[in-house]
Amino acid sequence: MRQFGFAGYSGAGKTTLIERLIPRFVAHGLRVSMIKHTHHNFDLDKSGKDSFRHREAGATEVMLVCDQRWILMHELRGDPEPSFEEQIANLSPCDLLLVEGYKATPIAKLEVYRRANGKPFIYPENSGVVALATPPDDRPTDCPLPWLNLDDVEAIAAFILKEVEL
Repeated sequence: MRQFGFAGYSGAGKTTLIERLIPRFVAHGLRVSMIKHTHHNFDLDKSGKDSFRHREAGATEVMLVCDQRWILMHELRGDPEPSFEEQIANLSPCDLLLVEGYKATPIAKLEVYRRANGKPFIYPENSGVVALATPPDDRPTDCPLPWLNLDDVEAIAAFILKEVEL
């Protein structure tokens, strides 16, 4: 399973870029999976539904299954957050695993950056960043990494496929 990550501050356009890249990778015949790390609490379930009630009652895992998809919800119940490697072990085999977040994880990453966010670049402090994608007006003049136009999704897809050797 080849892995490639995306790093950048909220609002930089990581999710939008990934959403535009996935169909291109699938068109290349690749089986693509995605893992997103968030620092925010989230819940996909709805209060009052059976699965929500089962979790609230204390079930550690609840699986929902239909003829179109399935989802497994796992409550940590005070256990530590699983490592990146432990999370990958939960995934089905795929050709390319895209990773959003996990900034400190040692995998190749594309930094997605927008000056309008008012945040610094990540690449000087993160050795996993192998390239930078920005709008043309935000292109840095002194960055030693390859630069990609954030709007040129075909070039970004080609860069990633070359980087992961697919």
